[in-house]
Amino acid sequence: MPGWTREPLVHFLALGAIVYIALTWSGDPVDPASRSIDVSAQDQAQLSLAFERVMGRAPTDAELDARIEQFVRDEVLYREALRLGLDQGDAVVRQRMVAKMDMSASAAAETAEPGEAILREFYETNPERYAGRTLLSFDQVYFSEQADAEESLGRADVSGEAISLPAEVNGSPLSDVQSRFGEVFARAVFSLDAGEDWQGPVPSGFGWHLVKLRERQTETASFEAVRDRVENDWRSAEIASRKDKAFEVLRSAYRIEIDR
Repeated sequence: MPGWTREPLVHFLALGAIVYIALTWSGDPVDPASRSIDVSAQDQAQLSLAFERVMGRAPTDAELDARIEQFVRDEVLYREALRLGLDQGDAVVRQRMVAKMDMSASAAAETAEPGEAILREFYETNPERYAGRTLLSFDQVYFSEQADAEESLGRADVSGEAISLPAEVNGSPLSDVQSRFGEVFARAVFSLDAGEDWQGPVPSGFGWHLVKLRERQTETASFEAVRDRVENDWRSAEIASRKDKAFEVLRSAYRIEIDR
């Protein structure tokens, strides 16, 4: 084919011709309402605001007229594209329309101002979101050989070998245990069940340990300290909930058939 057929301008003119023929020679009657484009005062205010946000100043009359003309042009081409079915089978258009439906369902939640009681209830029912440091309290005895540790585990009186590590740790953050005993030891102790029994052997970079985990405690940040975070989390959860509810209402109007 000639090279000029690949020019974008030619494609645009061809599309314009198709639109003209479809509108002029179509045997179907045209709905007069679909031919009316009303640029309201609110539309013009939105166009002016959009210009101001980009340029940092209000538009002149000429600049606003140009924005209005662009708005009309976009609206005409958009409607004619819909009339020709150009939106059909377009994955990008489909996803944008899905996103707009989701946004319309959740718009109210984005500006909602929840009361203190609502936020406190959300905070109390989602404690894991606001958990802080993990504190460990345990006793440990050290062995250089794993076999010696296993043998001592069965005795009534557990005694190990001398080492510079503390035999008793009280309310120490997990990060401190890790820095003092090593990451492998800290992970292993964290996974133990708290109680009065010796457990192990637990490995470390020094050797082997028997451990009695007396308490594993997780700090929780106060509501006042994380209030802003709680409100953001509540809003996100509320938006997701409203989207789901709106979808269920819409979905209930459809009969879904899936061929298996």
